[in-house]
This record gives sequence, structure tokens and C-alpha cells, in this order.
Amino acid sequence: MRKTGLGALALTATLAVNASWAADLPGKGISVQPLQSTIAEETFQTLLVSKALEKLGYDVQPIREVDYNVAYTSIASGDATFLAVNWSPLHADQYKAAGGDAKFYRQGNYVEGAAQGYLIDKKTAEQYHIKTIDQLKDPKIAKLFDANGDGKADLTGCTPGWGCEAVINHQVEAYGLSKTVEHNQGNYAAIIADTITRFKEGKPILYYTWTPYWVSDVMVPGRDVVWLQVPFSSLPGEQKGISTKLPNGADYGFPVNNMHIAANKKWAEENPAAAKLFSVMKLPISDINAQNKRMHDGEGSEADIERHANGWIKAHQALFDGWVSTAAAAAK
Repeated sequence: MRKTGLGALALTATLAVNASWAADLPGKGISVQPLQSTIAEETFQTLLVSKALEKLGYDVQPIREVDYNVAYTSIASGDATFLAVNWSPLHADQYKAAGGDAKFYRQGNYVEGAAQGYLIDKKTAEQYHIKTIDQLKDPKIAKLFDANGDGKADLTGCTPGWGCEAVINHQVEAYGLSKTVEHNQGNYAAIIADTITRFKEGKPILYYTWTPYWVSDVMVPGRDVVWLQVPFSSLPGEQKGISTKLPNGADYGFPVNNMHIAANKKWAEENPAAAKLFSVMKLPISDINAQNKRMHDGEGSEADIERHANGWIKAHQALFDGWVSTAAAAAK
């Protein structure tokens, strides 16, 4: 009986400490609404932010999937809290249109070194000595990539509303390709699946993609496909005038992007712990690529992605706990 009594006392003391700790959590009683686009491969990095916020006591709602334009306007108006995939500078037009720095809190780089560009299969590149996209002005070169018999090269492009479609449409004009190249827009997952099928059949392919994403683990640059360079830097809208040339002189048409966590500014100011968390979290692009590849290989359910996020946290527990404790300290 005495042992039971001591055990009960110890348990009561532990519960009291836990209750005290819970009461001290900066996010207690505060609701958070995360957003992401309809790209399922964004869930992993969004979940990591959600789980860190939960450790701070926030009441984090299930992630809502919306178009990027809706995400920015919803966060700016306070109808949602954060987006973990604010591409900069790719989303500069949407970000500015929704209010820019006056409406958003955006500190720190969550993911660095995201690349984009145009690729073709290596076999065709080597056979016809194709290195730059403006070589597709030649109708004979363009016809190599004609998938539907209209004589134009079929470029697997970008889903409308993502931001990349505006860049591609602008560059098709800027590089004089409008008569020989067709920018195929639509559901990216569907059209890239057709492109991969053509590649496996040994047919020439021309496509746009980005990293982090699983496509470059299936068709590996340098081994299966090659990046095409552009003749000069040319970007639309808010990105106008940005040089896309790399330090080594190569130019693939898109600046290297960073991804930020963009949050409602007023909410972030009222929640310094969350604001600090958003600014200190950093996720290696290679970890996202690896997780995205697992999704492509069949582990794409919500439960799978949840397991991937929990597994990543467990493998980087000290780092994750460090983010949370640094964030909690900012509230005091």
C-alpha cells in the first residue's frame, strides 16, 4: 500500500509539473491554420512546421489545400496562418498582389537552393548537339519533340496558377519559340507521367521541372536527361531584371529560389514564439527530395507522409527540440 501511495504521489507531482509546463506553453488556446497548394509533395515540409507549433502548445488545424493565389490572399486577410512553401522570387507577383511585406511575416530561409528549368533526354541532346533552348527555333529540331503530330515541340509545362507558367509563357516569346514550341499546361502530375512514359519508350522528351521534386530521381540529370541553357536572362513581372546567370556563367533561365514560411504579419507579431520558430527552421533540400521519392514509390498516403515526418523528427530530435526551445524562449 505504501509503495502505491508513493507512486501515486510521484504521478501527481509529475502531472502537476506537466500541467504547469502546459499552462506555460506560448501557443495554449491559439488556433493555427496551415495552407499548402494541391501538390502533395508539399505536405512533408508543412507537417514539420505544424508539429513544431504543436510542441509550443498551438492548436494546429489540418492542412488545407488551396491554389497559391488563394493561399496568399487568405493569409494576408487573416483567414489562415501560414504557408511553408513561399518560393522566392518565383511567387513574387502573388506575394506582392496580396500585400507583400505589409501583410506577411517572412524571416529566414526554410529551404535553400531550389532549382527550376528545362530538360531534354540525353540521347537526343547528344545526337543533335542541343544545349540551349533557343535551338528549338529550328523547326527540324523542334519536330523531334512533337508528341501530337502538329509539327511543334511539346513542352511539358506548368499548372496554371503556380507562377512558373507565367515565366514559361514569357520565355517562349522572349526566345522566339512561339512558332515552334507548344507549352502544354494542365495537371502537372498527369502530363509529366505521359512524359516519363515517352522517355521509357525511348522517345525524345522536353519538359520543365523543379527541385525538390521526385522527377529528378526518376529521370536523373546528367545520366538520363540534361538541363538546357537559355540565351539570356528574361523574366516577367516582379522578377523583371533579375539575372539568372550562375557564378560559373551557365544560365538555366530561372534564379535559384529559397522557400520561406510566410505567415500573417499581425498574427506573427502577436505570437513571437511562432514567429521565432518560422525564422529558425531549416530543412535540407536533399531530405525533401528523398521523402518525395518515397511518395512516388508508393508511400503517398496521408498516413505515410505523417510517418515520414515523425521519422524525420526522430532522426533529428536534438535539432527539432532546439527549434522549439529557441521559439519558446522568444515568448518570455
